[in-house]
Amino acid sequence: MRVIYFDLDCLRADHVGAYGYHRNTTPNVDSVAQDGVIFTDCYTSNSPCLPSRAALFSGRFGINNGIVGHQSPGDQFRYPGYSHDHNDEMPMFMRHLRQNKIKTVSFSNFADRHTAWWFHAGFEEFHTISLKQGQETADEVNTVVEPWLQEHAAEENYFLHIHYWDIHAPYRQADMKEKMKEFENSPAPAFPDEKTIKKQYAEMYGPRTPRDLYTGYPGDKNPRSWMPDQIANRKDFKLLVDGYDASIKTADYYLGRIIEILKQKGIYENTAIIISCDHGDSFGENGGHYMEHSLANEAVHHIPLIIKWPGTKENKKVGGLVYQLDLCPTVCEMLNIPVPPKWDGLSFKAGLTGEKFKGREYLVFDHGIYSLQRSVRTKGHMLTRTYHPGLYPIDEPLQLFDMKKDPHQTKSVAKKYPSVVMRLEQKLSEWWHEQLPKHSPDPDPLEVMAGYGAFYYYKPEAMVKRLKKRGWHKQAKELMARLARFEAFSGFGKLRNPK
Repeated sequence: MRVIYFDLDCLRADHVGAYGYHRNTTPNVDSVAQDGVIFTDCYTSNSPCLPSRAALFSGRFGINNGIVGHQSPGDQFRYPGYSHDHNDEMPMFMRHLRQNKIKTVSFSNFADRHTAWWFHAGFEEFHTISLKQGQETADEVNTVVEPWLQEHAAEENYFLHIHYWDIHAPYRQADMKEKMKEFENSPAPAFPDEKTIKKQYAEMYGPRTPRDLYTGYPGDKNPRSWMPDQIANRKDFKLLVDGYDASIKTADYYLGRIIEILKQKGIYENTAIIISCDHGDSFGENGGHYMEHSLANEAVHHIPLIIKWPGTKENKKVGGLVYQLDLCPTVCEMLNIPVPPKWDGLSFKAGLTGEKFKGREYLVFDHGIYSLQRSVRTKGHMLTRTYHPGLYPIDEPLQLFDMKKDPHQTKSVAKKYPSVVMRLEQKLSEWWHEQLPKHSPDPDPLEVMAGYGAFYYYKPEAMVKRLKKRGWHKQAKELMARLARFEAFSGFGKLRNPK
């Protein structure tokens, strides 16, 4: 069996046509979806980029593999083996496939971008596209992938990983202004409306919020002339979304070129195709986060998962909560190879083959840059525990969101529904204690990270000065008081008396 995994960085599920998006962003993805199964409730177990792929390619939650963020100590991978050994009870996903006679190939700059050398483990062939560390564009990726496919596509028994970064901000295709014109006359998503944006602009602060959209970029300035400098109104919002959607359309186009090669060679029907991503991005959710993966929320963790597998159902939507790392045992079962006993995933093969499938009762996922959070997701609610708020005005350690009435997570209802909070807290505790034997004697890396703060990309001193320069002295004082509760973070003494 040939398996091709398209890894589309930062792709929100609700910006894909097959998931109901009103704009024509993904015609090629949608075409594959017509021939396969759409999993409507798939979530990444860990975000952002590094933790997400660590989870998928190790088959283990971040609490167990050690990677929950982009900075030390939360970026230290706990390889499942000792020195020259490997643990066959919880092997790296690609290594396990290769041990079972599946050729494993990747076209990706991911390992180089994050100095994640463990990511190579198990790949028979690894093609680092360039030394651009994720700044390469889809056309550059295809320049390398397409010749390989022309030579090897018709071979049997391989797993091919193709990674496109274009959807990750800043939206950087050279002809982006032209690409954005396609969406000039197409309305942006209805949320957030003008009133909501005005309120966010007047109150919200922190990296990638309406007034602080480009903190961390050189000079804290917009690096792309075609993008808005801030989100002050619906016009700014539409321009930002046009850039995001044009980037999706670009990645979709080059994905389509790969599909066309498969069809030309007469092997499309007999090739399994998986389309997913590492995480999504927020566009106004949770009080005003934009163009970024900064929270353990719906916008970031709900991701597309489309699978076309020969001999299974076509044009079918399957509900039921699943993790992206559930792909590991699912692919193994579909390939009729053993499932390692100590992976964290559960197979959803039944959802692919048309059998009765309910999915998981609840999911737990966490996030580790800009803020440190862990959330419990059920069909109707999301409970979020904040281990560290970073530079955001998050004062509630526990937030509860009614996901049916408030899908954009605009207001916590924790005080209104204490019984739901208690029930989901119990679920979180059950999950944590279930994981404890797996990562013991190592500590929970997210809890360890809380002692360091979430300031890898932007420092507290810089945000305090930024707020004071804006005249937001009250907010600056509140931020300092909030961070004072986390005395272990680096630079606390300097923050007490910032210049």
